[in-house]
Amino acid sequence: MTMWIPSLAGRDGPRYRAIADALAADVADGRLAAGARLPTHRDLADRLGVTVGTVSRAYAEAQRRGLVAGEVGRGTFVRGAAPAPARYPFVVPESRDPHVVDFGLNVPAWELAAARLGPTLETLARSADLTALTRHQPDVGRPTHRAAGAAWIGQLGLDVPADRVAVTSGVQHGILAALLAVARPGDTVLTESLTFPGFEPLAEHLDLRVHGLAMDGEGVLPDAFEAACRSGSPKALYCIPTHHNPTTATMSEGRRRAVAEVARRHGVAIIEDDVYGFHPAERAPPLAAFAPECTVLVVGTSKCLAGGLRVGFLVAPPEWMERIATAIRFTTWSAPPLPAEVVARWITDGTADELIAWQRRELAARQDLARRLLPPGLHQAEPTSFHAWLTLPEPWRGEAFAAALRRRGVLAASAETFTVGRGPTPDAVRLCLCGVAERDDVERGLTVVADVLARPPGVAVI
Repeated sequence: MTMWIPSLAGRDGPRYRAIADALAADVADGRLAAGARLPTHRDLADRLGVTVGTVSRAYAEAQRRGLVAGEVGRGTFVRGAAPAPARYPFVVPESRDPHVVDFGLNVPAWELAAARLGPTLETLARSADLTALTRHQPDVGRPTHRAAGAAWIGQLGLDVPADRVAVTSGVQHGILAALLAVARPGDTVLTESLTFPGFEPLAEHLDLRVHGLAMDGEGVLPDAFEAACRSGSPKALYCIPTHHNPTTATMSEGRRRAVAEVARRHGVAIIEDDVYGFHPAERAPPLAAFAPECTVLVVGTSKCLAGGLRVGFLVAPPEWMERIATAIRFTTWSAPPLPAEVVARWITDGTADELIAWQRRELAARQDLARRLLPPGLHQAEPTSFHAWLTLPEPWRGEAFAAALRRRGVLAASAETFTVGRGPTPDAVRLCLCGVAERDDVERGLTVVADVLARPPGVAVI
């Protein structure tokens, strides 16, 4: 028998969950080998000062996760690490099953953008600038595109000159360029304890260590940020301060000032992902307005205009612009000029404002469906959020709930997908309401979600 005693320090929530989480961590780290026999329920209960029922429930939870197996008369044995959730599992399908309601992909409603694209391309085809768009471009983008980006960012409450703006191939490319500019292999980068699932694998490919920070209803806690800066030497903080993905948390101006002050005091760069920044009709200025000397702001079109354009704008301190340009140059040379031209024209002629206003109305209508159909108190979202964060009642777990939805033809992403490292994972799922083309299908999918919520695991109708 393995004399295993789990470390429960810093693990919040019910004790049985903390024991199961510690077991999972020790299996993943190799401290518990496959085949190891665990202490009896009573032995572990005595050592931890908990009830035998708590240990029994912890072992049952570990068995549900696929970590252990019980053998009558012999005990409980480690099976090995449970399969981890796929890293950045979201894939756009080549064709969509009309019977499936996909609440997994966080993409915008696209009808109006498609209608506006045709006339823009017709006008562009008659333009004398068309030849210039077929040539190689400056790494940070054409001057007219950078100027349009600066004007657009001004609507967020940040007045910047065009020479501090770079054009990127979407927000994720902007995040990559920012990481390449401010961090080096081996550096530590901080983020929220739950975050955009594309960030952690990107940082790991750059050989960066990622550490999640505690958060509340407004996002990253300044005290947690401060403590991480004092206990280590983080190079950057990556965060989503507006309509956070996945929780929809939005920082108040006071919170933004406090986070910016910690970064300034400790010399930590901020990579501000403001991909949802244009959705709220009213919002606080970006973090870059409060710490301009150490913040890289990245905005894009994929969540508010059209996902297929893949155009982003990045704002950085003047002394960082050469590093940003170098990062863009050796990753893409430059952003494709044709989509950037479309976006610049839409910003200049008011089409971008029209599309954003339309998106807000559509988002509000879909969030209203969610408030009406989902049980009160479980659904967290801003009025114009792309997604909703659904906290699950006991005894539901995130992965089990997502699996139950899949069996009913509804796709959703569980909290495990967004958890940084082996941090605590809430029992919750993200529901993206805008990637489904028709509101009737949104209503159909939400009705299924509500029905599954009403039934305990194992009872839900398939």
